[in-house]
Amino acid sequence: MRILLFDAANTLIHKPTLWDRIQEVLTAHDYEVDRQELKKRHKLLSEVINFPDRTSKDFYRDFNTELLLSLGILPTEELLEDLFSNCTYQPWQAFDDCQYLFELNIRKAILSNFNSSLSDLIGALIGQDVFDEIIISETEKVRKPSLEFYQIAIDRLDVDPSEVLYIGDSLKLDFIPAKTLGMNTLLIDRDGIYRYPAHKISSFKELKNHI
Repeated sequence: MRILLFDAANTLIHKPTLWDRIQEVLTAHDYEVDRQELKKRHKLLSEVINFPDRTSKDFYRDFNTELLLSLGILPTEELLEDLFSNCTYQPWQAFDDCQYLFELNIRKAILSNFNSSLSDLIGALIGQDVFDEIIISETEKVRKPSLEFYQIAIDRLDVDPSEVLYIGDSLKLDFIPAKTLGMNTLLIDRDGIYRYPAHKISSFKELKNHI
């Protein structure tokens, strides 16, 4: 293996305050939803609704409508407005297990559906010069799950697909297209959402066993 290629959102970085905020709003509207169930519904919905590089109020309104419906909750105007006002644009943080990346003596890069702020964000949250390349959909004008986007990474990193270990949190956007192009693949599933993929890890601590 010559290089580790990572997704960014919900693989390297996340918004940990989101779940508390959603539950606070739901509780204020007399709905009690289990945290793990909320995460599961949110995750599975994210597999079928693609997040744009730059989100908007209309996008979050549509997404939250579907999330509430998946929980059996009527998406009223008041509830949707409270969710947007209290839950949207929470701060990004690096996952705690990103510390293990510094122990791996191997090239690292990022391929992500994200806007042009990602490079600065990664530098601030994880560190400068940790990743050889940060390839961003907004900049390249193509995005996952397009195989063209993955081919850009292969060409820019100057590697054969078989020399790449790709790590991401989505079957649809990460695992399937990377595998289709011949990359080695790992699904990062810290919350135990997915039961079936054999090539799965729950922490970056496990990466050393795969390189």
